[in-house]
Amino acid sequence: MFPITSAKSRATVVAGLSSLALGASLLTTAPAATAVQQDAETYRGQVQVVPGKDPKARVLHGTVFVDADRDSVKDPGEKGLAKVSVSNGHQVVRTDRNGNYTLRVDDNSTVFVTQPAGHQVPVDEANVAQFFYNHMPAGSPKLKYGGIAPTGPLPEAVNFGMVQSKATAASEQHCLIGGDIQTYKKKEAEYAARGAFADLNKREDYKACGALFIGDIVGDDLSLYPGIRQLTAKLNGPARFLPGNHDLDYDAKTRAHAYDTYRANFGPTHHSYDVGRVHVVSLDTVQYPAVGRNYNGALGKEQLEWLRRDLATVPKDKLIVVAGHIPLLTYADQGSEQHQIDEVKQVYKVLKGRKAVAVAGHTHSIENMRKGDSMAGWEDIFGVSGLPFQHITSGAISGDWYTGQMLEQGYPMAVQRDGGLPGVVTLDIRGNRFTERFTVRGDNGTDQMALGLNTPAYREWFRKSMPAKGKPKAGNAAALADPLKVSKADLSGTWLTTNFFMGSTGSTVTVSIDGKRAQKATRTQPMTGEGQYVGAEYSDPAAAQQQLLHGGSVADRSMHLWRQGLPTDLEVGRHTATVRATDAHGRVSTEKLTFEVTE
Repeated sequence: MFPITSAKSRATVVAGLSSLALGASLLTTAPAATAVQQDAETYRGQVQVVPGKDPKARVLHGTVFVDADRDSVKDPGEKGLAKVSVSNGHQVVRTDRNGNYTLRVDDNSTVFVTQPAGHQVPVDEANVAQFFYNHMPAGSPKLKYGGIAPTGPLPEAVNFGMVQSKATAASEQHCLIGGDIQTYKKKEAEYAARGAFADLNKREDYKACGALFIGDIVGDDLSLYPGIRQLTAKLNGPARFLPGNHDLDYDAKTRAHAYDTYRANFGPTHHSYDVGRVHVVSLDTVQYPAVGRNYNGALGKEQLEWLRRDLATVPKDKLIVVAGHIPLLTYADQGSEQHQIDEVKQVYKVLKGRKAVAVAGHTHSIENMRKGDSMAGWEDIFGVSGLPFQHITSGAISGDWYTGQMLEQGYPMAVQRDGGLPGVVTLDIRGNRFTERFTVRGDNGTDQMALGLNTPAYREWFRKSMPAKGKPKAGNAAALADPLKVSKADLSGTWLTTNFFMGSTGSTVTVSIDGKRAQKATRTQPMTGEGQYVGAEYSDPAAAQQQLLHGGSVADRSMHLWRQGLPTDLEVGRHTATVRATDAHGRVSTEKLTFEVTE
């Protein structure tokens, strides 16, 4: 729910379970994060790199082994692991019965291991998973943010240690997905620390699968990466990453070095790992440079071929989680080539016959798109008439780029372009089946919706308050007087709106007024092949009032908004609407909104 400022009053609006009150002075301060003690058995270490001397060497050798004494060194008697995938980002090889592998590399390679279920790779002091080695004998060309330091000749061996883990072998997993931390300055890292990362510090459910941060780790200033590592040091599980369009070395003259600084800090641009009966594939979905634009959504032929080779080693009965920064397809930018993936149909072909789910970020919006959903832009641009499996856009930890009203909790409201609040997604997995869960920043998981009134007065105010171009700035619009009041004459043109953050096809929303029989609300965007419905009639009034008053994007459309017309025979006075939202899995959330009918 959102604080909504009225011109005549600053009363509390009961519009969500988060119980935020109107006006900054009335907001309750979140309790200080209580640190969950990290497991004393956390496996800290690194990849063992045995220096080499031959500058002409191009064939790398090594072993994947059980690091029994946890010293990150392959000791005599430590067991090698067979049939584990090792890759240079192009080829994928499997270890022999003794855990040994051989792999060709060039002078710009990142070699990495795919963690098998039942084992855990080490993490460093910032909880960043250590499963890779960057090989670049001469180092990066001159780059503003440094890139990769010279590594010298090819190592004599690169050995990947890991420990046995009952936790990663378990069929029940909880995999955390965090989108767009995207800090442009150190102050914004403080906002993230007080928000989503304080929440994650109090959770332990993701300890085995870990957290995957899906791009735009920072906002172009790659010198802020150490601050991100300070954030992940507070996690209670391994942190893994994939890159976004704001993680680029923009001064790199070729694509070959476009992510060198990212690679030096977080590892390969694409990789995979296993937990339980899940195979997670992290992809680089940003093509840079791109013809006619600064970047484009694409995989490229080489990465697509790597995906085929990676999946060729994965049993058909495993759940495949396909993660990228730019989504395969998205509602928010359904008419854009740049912000969706050129090879989407080839990806679908590679995954055909498998259980799969796609997760992505980039759009700073929440999207829960289910199998069969369709948008006009997908058909027109990519020839995709319906989704073959579920696609989730996770929203952003930064929300709407840390914009909006500052809260006493120490971070801005940052309402996103779809009306959703900042937060993270968790995939709760049993075997090869999953359910998705969204947790609003600063909440325990109960806050799943925001309620509002879309009245004729609101729509007139919306149209007058919208800037002619660009995003609204704080202070440019006057507050809407009495947003939760409606005259009897306007009842016929008023809807009660429900922004059900993870609502999707298969969800239902019902509205009961004053305890009377509940009526089924209508979804504003049915996802049945139409284009986007945009404007005051399709906006989220609770979100838009925050955004137009305090700055940021405006929720003038959403694929998870429902509306229900108010009865035209309501008496003058106060009324209470009870909203019951049921998701596609049958989970129910309930909230109430009190409003007033006037003469």
